Amino acid sequence: MRRAAVASATRPAVEVPGVRDEVLRPAAVAEVWTGVGAPLETMAVPGVLLAPGDVIVAVELATLCSSDVHIAAGHRSAPAPMVLGHECVGRVMSIGAGGALDVSGAPIALGDRVVWSVAVSCGDCDRCTSALPQKCRHLRSYGHERIGAHWELSGGLATHVHVLAGTAIVPVGERIPARVAAPAACGAGTAWAALRRAEREVALPRSIVLVTGAGIVGLSATAIAADRGATVIVSEPDKKRRRLARRFGAAATIDPCDAGALETALRGLGVGGVEGVDIAVEASGAPAAVETALTAVGVGGVAVLVGSLSPAPPVSMDAEAIVRGLVTIAGAQHYTGDDLRDAVEYLRGAWGRHPFEDLVDPVLPLAAADEALALAAAGGAFRVGVDPRR
Repeated sequence: MRRAAVASATRPAVEVPGVRDEVLRPAAVAEVWTGVGAPLETMAVPGVLLAPGDVIVAVELATLCSSDVHIAAGHRSAPAPMVLGHECVGRVMSIGAGGALDVSGAPIALGDRVVWSVAVSCGDCDRCTSALPQKCRHLRSYGHERIGAHWELSGGLATHVHVLAGTAIVPVGERIPARVAAPAACGAGTAWAALRRAEREVALPRSIVLVTGAGIVGLSATAIAADRGATVIVSEPDKKRRRLARRFGAAATIDPCDAGALETALRGLGVGGVEGVDIAVEASGAPAAVETALTAVGVGGVAVLVGSLSPAPPVSMDAEAIVRGLVTIAGAQHYTGDDLRDAVEYLRGAWGRHPFEDLVDPVLPLAAADEALALAAAGGAFRVGVDPRR
């Protein structure tokens, strides 16, 4: 990786009450994406401007999501330069004037071990006040923003992240392993949001749930639904991932390439007379999987679409069947602060029952961030981790 210019906190032209220069000793280090095909560049950040409600977090572990891979490969439009990464766990090392609050309204203390949402929300626009903070009119996102004045440490591929006021911050305590906590800021949080959306239409306990795609979101949704009393069927073409889905609570797994596999699975579970599943969570983004989810839902059921591919290919839909079946179709992108809090609370007990920790492997040092991105792009790994302490 190449050494980039040093970034420094620059005092605003007009003094803002409560904003202070925060000098970082030693200087923070971030690996910066400058464009498709270019190696990451190392940037030193000796200080930031810390506003009221902001916190600085020393990163314990960051994990690479598929969106990081899509951006690095040029499959998703993104501004450069930027610091990639939005799945992190770390410790609070500095707090802005007046203190900061976690998502439940409790004061954050120095040394707290925390995760935080991908989104920075204003809290005042119509979307924020309508329980859609992840779609804030003034949204800013970790790992997706061009480096700018006063927000250099905006992504997880760094020793520190500048967590802005308006971010949902969730304490995780000391017991949850870093490999479980870091991806919760995407995988478990999104899975919880998807199932919460489904429960607007169908109660989860005793329901039949189809999960298409056994990635980290799909496996998280499988475990959450199964632990809450649902019968879960996982559809996944990869044999190893189907086996793993069993360890996350799937009652049955099917290969989507096998015609009639879902009906066979339903009969094997003793529910062969059921005309479709109650809930379908589509977590892969593959067009065939989307179509499977839409056609698998029975009368009064709900299909929640979570997976996404970039660029998004078209899918076909039997509109008449959707109408006659009173089927609800919903999308779930990211999550609210409450979703992340509840997902973390779930993981406090679930990480020992299900192999969440095994989903992050390997873990590389920050200096090997280029290699980490290459491994993530190669597929196979659910998440590749980056530990800046190494």
